[in-house]
Amino acid sequence: MRIVLAEDSVLLRAGLTKLLTDAGFEVVAAVGDGPALLDAVAEHEPDLAVIDVRMPPTHTDEGIQAALVIRRVHPRVAVLVLSQYVEERYATDLLNSSTDAVGYLLKDRVAHVDDFLDALRRVAAGGTALDPEVVAQLLIRRRDDPRDRLTPREQEVLRLMAEGRSNAGIVDALRVSHSAVEKYVSSIFAKLDLQPTDTGHRRVLAVLKFLDG
Repeated sequence: MRIVLAEDSVLLRAGLTKLLTDAGFEVVAAVGDGPALLDAVAEHEPDLAVIDVRMPPTHTDEGIQAALVIRRVHPRVAVLVLSQYVEERYATDLLNSSTDAVGYLLKDRVAHVDDFLDALRRVAAGGTALDPEVVAQLLIRRRDDPRDRLTPREQEVLRLMAEGRSNAGIVDALRVSHSAVEKYVSSIFAKLDLQPTDTGHRRVLAVLKFLDG
């Protein structure tokens, strides 16, 4: 997998580059700002761009804005955004820009190396990877929470779905049978008036868009 990395912190950029290289990925460019990121993506056409939300010159939303440009101009390039904090507006902007190959993780998640690398592979393959903290913020935003219709177990399954887990992943997380998970998922979609699909990341975005109103 060929990756372009955008991170303004020199130490973190070097650390991520080594982590990805040691894991067998090819980091074709590692840059420190939005314009350099866009130039690198145009030059290399990578499989995945890993992008810090806040980069020079203002350290506000340069990274997310560059990510949105990449989604529009280079739709074949998967995008995984890293953020220091949960920034709901940025996560929503990114998710609304596309239904495929997108991720939003907190930087702390990098410390969980196996989970982080799994998220990279999932996003590059066309899936979704959302940090549990981001999911929690998106799910509780509305005071009139449609999850009120769900049982506690169904809410737990919904959270796992929104993190990007497949049915098999939910089976492993909850240690229940496949048939039980299928029933939970069917019930969730029925109660939320959503049509289920066979593609995990599409159902995640359907749930998030419904909750976004």
